Amino acid sequence: MDSLLLITVLIVVFAIAFDFINGFHDTANAIATSVSTKALKPRHAIILASVMNFVGAMTFTGVAKTITKDIVDPFTLENGTTVILAALIAAISWNLITWYYGIPSSSSHALIGSIAGAAIAAAGFHALHYGGFIKIIEALILSPLLAFVIGYIVYSIFKIIFKNNNLPKTNRRFRTIQIMTAALQAYSHGTNDAQKTMGIITMALIVNNYQTSSDVQTWVQFICALAMALGTAMGGWKIIKTVGGKIMKIRPINGVAADLTGAAVIFGATFIHLPVSTTHVISSSILGVGASHRLRGVKWGTARTMLITWVITLPISATLAAICYFILNVFL
Repeated sequence: MDSLLLITVLIVVFAIAFDFINGFHDTANAIATSVSTKALKPRHAIILASVMNFVGAMTFTGVAKTITKDIVDPFTLENGTTVILAALIAAISWNLITWYYGIPSSSSHALIGSIAGAAIAAAGFHALHYGGFIKIIEALILSPLLAFVIGYIVYSIFKIIFKNNNLPKTNRRFRTIQIMTAALQAYSHGTNDAQKTMGIITMALIVNNYQTSSDVQTWVQFICALAMALGTAMGGWKIIKTVGGKIMKIRPINGVAADLTGAAVIFGATFIHLPVSTTHVISSSILGVGASHRLRGVKWGTARTMLITWVITLPISATLAAICYFILNVFL
């Protein structure tokens, strides 16, 4: 096996590892509310999320193309192989650190920051494709704000519609509906998150001259969908606890409002081929619903921790990737 093929295989292995970790790191996104309200038993919720993540990942490829070509140009990227490998190592490291401490950090931020940091280390700031990079950053910033506002509005509408209903009976009905909204949420998660790994594998194939377009090959889509589903099956219980209980006390009607909001925002981003942080979108939708339900009922300390993590993930992952690049560049 020649060295170029070997390094490409190594990148694919690391990319699959990132996708797998992304799956168990972000499992909480789709199922935290349904587990918290006991609409689904944890094991059933995990199975549902795994299946729907796989189906979602096999449905679209637009976000993957954005990752492939809009952060850096893979056709002109200097030391592209080392850049991609460094980015994956840094993103995986940050995901594992935040998972260990139960912080609902963003795998998307970690990967995008890592690609940018490694590319800058390799070729300077001019290596970034600023038009596409800024568009992605705007999506990462605006999507949680949009989720908060929509979550607030959706739950405000629910309060008006169901204000005269019997609360226990309404919650029982919404607990059933939550099974469907959890499935929808998991599907939307798959349509956006798994594509990021497809994009970076495609980037590696272009850099190493194994393909000449940004189209995602079927085998790449399948292995990324499978890795995401298997990772999801492993679960992310620490983060489920944070998202499902430490933001606010969630009832079924809250959960449905948050799930619908999160799925709508993620689907919207997928439709226009933009990567977003499913972690931050869903957490923000819960915050919006909580603020609409009872402002003092929201545990803003947890929200502050997530905001801090949101802010620091890009620069930390970029720095880690730059360090990884300089180390790898000695050997590769």
